[in-house]
Amino acid sequence: MSKQQISTQNLREPNGHFSQATAIEATGRLVFISGMTARKPDGSIAGIGDIEAQTRQVCENLKAAVEATGGKLEDICRVDVYVRNMEHFDRIHKVRREYFQAPLPASTMVEVTKMVSPEYLIEINAIAVVQGA
Repeated sequence: MSKQQISTQNLREPNGHFSQATAIEATGRLVFISGMTARKPDGSIAGIGDIEAQTRQVCENLKAAVEATGGKLEDICRVDVYVRNMEHFDRIHKVRREYFQAPLPASTMVEVTKMVSPEYLIEINAIAVVQGA
C-alpha cells in the first residue's frame, strides 16, 4: 500500500500528531471502524478520569479492530476524535505518538458535551485501507 502524508506550505503546520491530508492508493478493502472508547474486552472502562490511560485503551481497541480485518495501525488513513475536554489535546497526542507513525492519518478532533457513558473522556473512529484482506 502506498499511503502518503500530504503537506503544503499553503496550510498551517499541524499542531498535533496528524497530517494536513493523507493520500492513498485505494486498492484494497475500505474498513470503517466504529467509535472506539476506553472499554476493555472484559467490559470495564480503563483509566476512569485519566485521559492518557483512556487514549491508550482507545488506540489498543483501534489496533484490535483493524487487525481483525487483516490490517495494521499503519493502514488507518483517517481518524475522528471526540473528547470531553479539549484541554487534553497535548496529552492525547502524546499517546497517539506511541501508536501512529508517519505517514500519519488525517484527523479531526472536536469537543463534545456527552458520550454514551459519563466515564468516557475520548472516542475515536477510523477509516483504513487494508491490502490483501
